[in-house]
Amino acid sequence: MTDNSPSLTDEERAVYEWQMWVEDFGVAGQERLKGASVLISRVGGLGSVVAYELAAAGIGKLVLAHAGNVKPSDLNRQLLMTHAGLGKSRVESAERRLKELNPRLEVVAVNENVDKENAKQLVEQVDLVVDCAPMFEERLAMNHEAVGQNKPLVECAMYDLEATITTVLPGRTPCLVCLCPEPPKLWRREFPVFGAVSGTVGCIAAMEAIKVVAGFGSTLGGKLLAFDLRQMTFSKRQILRRPDCAVCGHLP
Repeated sequence: MTDNSPSLTDEERAVYEWQMWVEDFGVAGQERLKGASVLISRVGGLGSVVAYELAAAGIGKLVLAHAGNVKPSDLNRQLLMTHAGLGKSRVESAERRLKELNPRLEVVAVNENVDKENAKQLVEQVDLVVDCAPMFEERLAMNHEAVGQNKPLVECAMYDLEATITTVLPGRTPCLVCLCPEPPKLWRREFPVFGAVSGTVGCIAAMEAIKVVAGFGSTLGGKLLAFDLRQMTFSKRQILRRPDCAVCGHLP
């Protein structure tokens, strides 16, 4: 992250006072958040929570990419969606809810899912990407652009009561293709999910993004955190770059 951070207003100092008491974060960390921009792919069960927590923490700009309108089955987990928004644009609903929480936030609402055609210009707009997309084609497109543009990528996924998360730091850690060179053949768009599970990994992903942007704490770069809330087990293991990776194998 570059550090041409804008100073805080008196209002911002009042709003973010408690988190600025965190010893290695402080005013400097808050100013970095204010000056930073994040792309969130999809504002569903994961992305809604990531966006909400980043908006609450004082991130300066969010680019939200998600096509389509709110439907009833979204309401068990997509916390930025409401019954009043049924049949209406997801990203517009998300933008409205986020601006109610943080009117200082800049939101770019993109009524499209990420794909090979738009990934480049979406990633160009931001400092960091959080991947909350359910489909691997979207995830691989973002990974390709994040690595190519040297932008950090927080990669998170869930299924049933399980979830994983890692942070890709281009040239320093494995990328998504190191872990998953091809989309899994059996993966499907719809799957079993509780909102509390996607919310859990969404909060962790938001905290990863905050730490990377503000430059404090230890991240999940080069590590994969996995948890199973059915058994309440958590594990973290080291992961390695593949020298033959088609995306990041050429990097030093």
